[in-house]
Amino acid sequence: MTAAFGPSAPMGSVPGLLVSAPSSGTGKTTVMLGLLRALSDDGLTVQPFKSGPDYIDPAFHRAACGRASFNLDSWAMAPALWSAIAAQSKGADICVAEGSMGLFDGVATRGAQGFGSSAETARAMGWPVVLVLDVGGQAQSAAATALGFAQYDPDLPFAGVILNRVASPRHERLTRLGMERAGLTVLGALPRRGDLTLPERHLGLIQAVEHPDLDAAIRGYAAFLRENVDLDTIKGAALGADIDHGGALPALPAQRIALAQDAAFSFTYPHLLDGWRAAGAEILPFSPLANEAPPEADLIWLPGGYPELHAGTLAAADRFLSGLKAHAATKPVHGECGGYMALGEALIDKDGTRHQMAGLLGLVTSYEKRKFHLGYRAALLQQGLPGHGAGARLRGHEFHYSSILEQPDAPLAQVTDADGNPVPETGSVRGNVTGTFFHLIAGEDG
Repeated sequence: MTAAFGPSAPMGSVPGLLVSAPSSGTGKTTVMLGLLRALSDDGLTVQPFKSGPDYIDPAFHRAACGRASFNLDSWAMAPALWSAIAAQSKGADICVAEGSMGLFDGVATRGAQGFGSSAETARAMGWPVVLVLDVGGQAQSAAATALGFAQYDPDLPFAGVILNRVASPRHERLTRLGMERAGLTVLGALPRRGDLTLPERHLGLIQAVEHPDLDAAIRGYAAFLRENVDLDTIKGAALGADIDHGGALPALPAQRIALAQDAAFSFTYPHLLDGWRAAGAEILPFSPLANEAPPEADLIWLPGGYPELHAGTLAAADRFLSGLKAHAATKPVHGECGGYMALGEALIDKDGTRHQMAGLLGLVTSYEKRKFHLGYRAALLQQGLPGHGAGARLRGHEFHYSSILEQPDAPLAQVTDADGNPVPETGSVRGNVTGTFFHLIAGEDG
């Protein structure tokens, strides 16, 4: 199947599948992790992907199969970047992608190549869909749901269904009868088990680095899948993904990049780091939570994460803060979401306690009264940030609960949601310091 978009270039083929569901919370992440580990244990080189803008799941994917996972996003990514990321599967035996939300869920207004749905990713790459279906509280009726998903888009290849949260052998038999009547392949039936859930917090799953025993959990998922799904049929359902070996990864923002990396700052899209390294950058990780001063570099980059959960520790991190301020006097610093909050004047935690932050921007944020901020963002830069000059158009994603109380600095960009509606989180700039609440995915030209 030929990719629906992307520039003309030599093509290669790696068979793949996309694991999706009718909605969030149906168990697709645990199925995904178990499948990645089981296939890896069978001796296959597995290339994971994540459809959409999620920045937590890729770290779990890597832990499951030992290979970096990359986001594919039809709303945010132009053809050249999509092609470069898809080509990361070169050398793999099979691709397995995890969908976001429900299979057909996206935004109302078309972006760079589509509306951001997992179905678009599967269709573009030629990956058949494995639908994880929660059959709790129903039996034969589950087939009507599955049939609707299989037939909603005739151009979308459909591998079959994994029945999840099956209550009993009788429940499984009745549900399978419905699927047989609908002509759908049942790839497995997973009994209901309360221990097969991953810990969560306000932004979804906890981070992979925080899981108390992630490898043991993934081993358990893999064993559970081996007992209850037909791995051979699943592998046989994978179809060749058209890989365009053209395209380019994102531009280099600096030669030596000091990158904050710990439980407070961890959300960086893998394709950005891969692109920076491919362009010759030296990435120097350091931990603000360990009170490490940023290493000597051309740029300090503070990613998103959970500074609101570690505000007291960050406020007391004198070596980190003094090193950050010394660097900012002459060289650029950029923060995204949590990193942006840490660059501000103060952060108010869930208990209403005010913590002094770096003070490099005037931003004051509060997590005391939580408000959900979620969605794609399009930004027209009023002033430059590292790697992108004034006038550049960027695509990103915003996901946080903290709200702005004060933002006295000059706005960095004009920012809108996916449908072109203005949003108040414009980012800000003061001297060499810039920050945004959105996580950068790409420039509009790549």
